Amino acid sequence: MRRRSVAGGDLDMLSAEQTVVPVVPAPPPLQTEFTFQLPRGYVDENGQVHHDGSMRLATARDELAPLIDVRVKQNPAYLSVVLLSLVVTRLGTITTIRTETIERLFASDLAFLQDLYRRINAEGHTLAEVTCPACETTFDVDLAGGRLGES
Repeated sequence: MRRRSVAGGDLDMLSAEQTVVPVVPAPPPLQTEFTFQLPRGYVDENGQVHHDGSMRLATARDELAPLIDVRVKQNPAYLSVVLLSLVVTRLGTITTIRTETIERLFASDLAFLQDLYRRINAEGHTLAEVTCPACETTFDVDLAGGRLGES
């Protein structure tokens, strides 16, 4: 390593073998699973209501598999039922989600899951911009978070 004098001090020079590697922060880890709270809740065969659940990111296979399903071929609207049954990984204590499970959801919960699916797979987040009707303040709400009134 060579040294050279610069106006009142010595400056260390890097040798040809040494390389300066900039420190680049690591990207945040990829979130592949999202928890949610259903607006109404799934009612199982025993009458127990399940509000919380989780959904994973969809894969290309998840998007393609329903297209060969006979029920989807007969009724294209059934596509979202089959697709959600593949990506919803838990509803309360239920960990085996079938098309029959999704079929038994209340319409508002089905619409909620369809919107959540679109947000996490197309937009990459669960935030929605809303405006207060009283004061017209705009703010973000995490759709996957707790129910109204909870923090």
